[in-house]
Amino acid sequence: MIQAFAFNSHPARVVFGEGTIASLGDEVRRAECRRAFVLSTREQTGMANRVEKILGELAAGSFHGAVMHTPTDVTESALVQARSCNADCIVSVGGGSTTGLGKAIALRTDLPQIVVPTTYAGSEMTPILGETRDGVKTTQRSLKVLPETVIYDVDLTLSLPAGLSATSGINAMAHAVEALYARDGNPVVSLMAEESLASLARSLPLIVKNPQDRSARSDAFYGAWLAGSCLGLVGMALHHKLCHVLGGTFNLPHAETHTVVLPYALAFNASAAPEAAARIAKAISVSDPAAGLHDLARRLGAPTSLKALGMPEDGIERACELAVRDPYWNPRPFDRNDIHSLLKQAYAGAKPTGH
Repeated sequence: MIQAFAFNSHPARVVFGEGTIASLGDEVRRAECRRAFVLSTREQTGMANRVEKILGELAAGSFHGAVMHTPTDVTESALVQARSCNADCIVSVGGGSTTGLGKAIALRTDLPQIVVPTTYAGSEMTPILGETRDGVKTTQRSLKVLPETVIYDVDLTLSLPAGLSATSGINAMAHAVEALYARDGNPVVSLMAEESLASLARSLPLIVKNPQDRSARSDAFYGAWLAGSCLGLVGMALHHKLCHVLGGTFNLPHAETHTVVLPYALAFNASAAPEAAARIAKAISVSDPAAGLHDLARRLGAPTSLKALGMPEDGIERACELAVRDPYWNPRPFDRNDIHSLLKQAYAGAKPTGH
C-alpha cells in the first residue's frame, strides 16, 4: 500500500547528452536573453573563455573568482561586474562553487540562470543556496535561485581528474541517501534516489580506472542529475547539516567533506530508517550500507577522515556547538554527545558504527 504523500516538481529545463554545449547560444535565446554574464572559478578560466567564444555576441562579460562555500564578499564583487555590463542572464560553468555564485547573484537580481556543470555536484538542480558570512554557512530554499536551464555535456567531464570525480560522485550520492529518509520523501523521489545510487556506485570505479570511459561518465552524470533533483525536491538531514558546519567553519573542501561524513551520518541514522538503509544497501550491492560507502571511498582513493582534510582536532567542540544550533530535521534525534562521537569517528576515519 502506498502511503499518502505530497509531490512538487520544479520548472527546470534539462539538456543532456554529448556535445550539448553547442546548444548554449540557442538556450540563451530561448530564455529571451541577449547579454550573458559568464561565471567560473579561477581554475576553470579556460573553460569559461571557451564558453564565451561559443556565445559570441551573446557574451556580455565574465567573472572568474567563484570559490567554495559562496562567501558573500565574493558575491558582491561579482554582482558589481554583472551590473556594469548590463547582464540579462547568468551562465555558470563548472562545479558547485560556480553554481552557488550564480544562485547568489540570482537571489539578489532575479536574473535567469543557465548552468553548465562539469562535476557531479548536483546543486544545479536545486532551489537551495548556501552562503558563508564571517565563517558561518547558512542555507535557504527559494525558487528564485533555481536555475532555469541546465546543460549536461558528458564531454566536459572527461577532463575531471579521477580523484575529483570520486569525491564529487560520492557528494552526489549523499543527496540520494538523505532523500530516502527525508521527512517529506515520496515514492517518486525514492525511485530516483535508488537509481542515482546504483548509477554512481557502478560508474565511479570505472571512471577511476579509466577517466576517458564515456559510458561510465554518462552514467555518473545521469546519477548526479537524479541526485541533485532529489536534493531539490525533499529536505536535508544531519549529514548535510554537518557538512555545512564543517565546510563553512573550517573551509574544508566541499565534496571531500561530504565523502568523509556520509558513512558516519548514515550509520547513525540507519536504525531509525531501516527501510531506507535496506534500499541503499540494495542499490549499491552491499549488506551494510554505511560500511559499503566507507569501503567505496577507500577503493576510489578518496579521503576517509576529517584529519586528512586538514580539520583541527580541537575544532570538533566548535562543530558540535554549531551542529546542535538550529538543527535540520533528522530521522533519529541527537544531542551534542551524539555529534561528538560521530565526529570523533569521522576525524579518525574509523569504521563507521551507529553508536
